[in-house]
Amino acid sequence: MKIVVIGTGYVGLVTGTCFAEIGIDVVCIDVAVQKIEDLKKGIMPIYEPGLEEMVLRNAEKGRLQFSTDLGSNLVDADVAFIAVGTPPGEDGSADLKYVLEVAREIGSHIENYIVVVTKSTVPVGTAQRVKAALQGELDKRSKSIEFDVASNPEFLKEGAAIEDFIKPDRIVVGVETKKAEDVMRRLYKPFLLNGHPIIFMDVPSAEMTKYAANAMLATKISFMNDIANLCEIMGADVNLVRKGIGSDPRIGNRFIYPGIGYGGSCFPKDVKALIRTASDNGHKMRILQAVEDVNEDQKSVLFEKISKHFKGNIKGKTFAMWGLSFKPKTDDMREAPSLVIIEKLLHAGANVKAYDPVAFHEAKKDLGDQIEYAKDPNDALIDADALLIVTEWPEFRTPNFKVMGKLMKNKLVFDGRNIYDLQEMQENGFEYYCIGVRTNRVANSN
Repeated sequence: MKIVVIGTGYVGLVTGTCFAEIGIDVVCIDVAVQKIEDLKKGIMPIYEPGLEEMVLRNAEKGRLQFSTDLGSNLVDADVAFIAVGTPPGEDGSADLKYVLEVAREIGSHIENYIVVVTKSTVPVGTAQRVKAALQGELDKRSKSIEFDVASNPEFLKEGAAIEDFIKPDRIVVGVETKKAEDVMRRLYKPFLLNGHPIIFMDVPSAEMTKYAANAMLATKISFMNDIANLCEIMGADVNLVRKGIGSDPRIGNRFIYPGIGYGGSCFPKDVKALIRTASDNGHKMRILQAVEDVNEDQKSVLFEKISKHFKGNIKGKTFAMWGLSFKPKTDDMREAPSLVIIEKLLHAGANVKAYDPVAFHEAKKDLGDQIEYAKDPNDALIDADALLIVTEWPEFRTPNFKVMGKLMKNKLVFDGRNIYDLQEMQENGFEYYCIGVRTNRVANSN
C-alpha cells in the first residue's frame, strides 16, 4: 500500500513515520517548504522521544519521503490522511479552513479510487463537508471518480506518541462503505496481530469519540483540582484522597493527579470546540463549561500562593522556574500553565529565570527576552527568592537539596506538581507549598 499524509505537524509526522515503520510506503506532504527541506535533512520540527531515530531510519530505507507536491503523490495512493491544523477560533470553534483546502486539492488531482481520512480532530459533520468539497472539485473537472471519506481520530499522548501508535489501546475508524472498511482494515492489519482492537462505526460517532474522550480526561483533571483546592481549605491531604479514590476500579488512578491545570494542543482546544458545537446546536454543556472554568482558574493558583506568601509585594524578586512545556517529554508550549504564571509574575514586577530540558526554543517564540533562560536547573536557582515547579520532568524529582539551599536566596519552593514530600522538604529546611495540602508552615532553617 501507499499512503500520503498531508500535514507534518505532531499528528501527521508521527502517523506517517509509524506507518512507514511497519513497511508501508508513505509520503508526508506539507506546504511549508523549509519544514520539508529540514525533514529531508533529518531536522525535526517537534520534539517527541524516539521520533527522530524512526524518521531517519525509514527515510534511509526509502519508505518515508517528504514533499510539497500533493498532486503527483496522489496518483497511486490508496489512502490520504488529512492531518493539518484545526486551530480554535475566537468563539472556541475549530477552524476547518485548512482541512477543506486539502479536500479541494485532493479533488482537483485524484484519478483513481482513494479513501480520504480525517486524522485531524474535527467537529461532528466535518466528513460530510470534506466529501462535499472534494466532490465539488470533481464536478468542476467533469470527472466521475469513486472515493470514500473516513474518520480515524488519533489518541496520541505527547511524550509517548510512538508507543501509543504502535501499541494502541484501540483504533477507532468511522466509515460509510464496506469498501472503505476493507481498505482501513488492511492498512491497520499489522497492529491487529498483537490483539489491539479496531472499532468500526459510523463517521459522526467516530468524530464524536475523539472529543468525548478528551473531554472526559479533562473533566477528571479539573474535578481533582477542584477537590485539591477544597482539601487545602478543609485541612485534608489531596494526595491521600487521590489514593483513596484511585483504588476504586470504577474511577481508576489515571488523570487524577492535582496540579496547575491542563494545557497542550488537545484538551483546551477540544473542550472549547465541543462546548461551541453544542451551543451551535442548542445544547448547553454545563459540566464541560465548569471543567473549562476550573482549568483557567487553576493556572493562577501557584501565583496566588506566591502573592499571598510575599503579602502582594514581589516587585524586584527573582523566581527560578523548573519546567516550561505543558507536560514532560515534549516541547509543546500551547496553553502551557507556565505562560500564565510568567505573565502574572512579570506584570507584578518580578524576574523569572527558567529552565526546561527541551522547550526553551519554543518558549522563546512566546516569551522572547522577557525572561532569562538557564543552562541547567542549578543555574536557575542562583540567588532566587523562590523556586517554582511547573513541569514534572523526571530530572527534577530527586535534586540535591543541600546544593539547592546554598544557591538560593531563600529556601522556598512552590510545587505546582506535588513531586516532593512535605516532611523531606521541611527536614531540609525548606518552606514548601504544593497543591491540595496545607503546607504553608515555616520549616526550621538549617
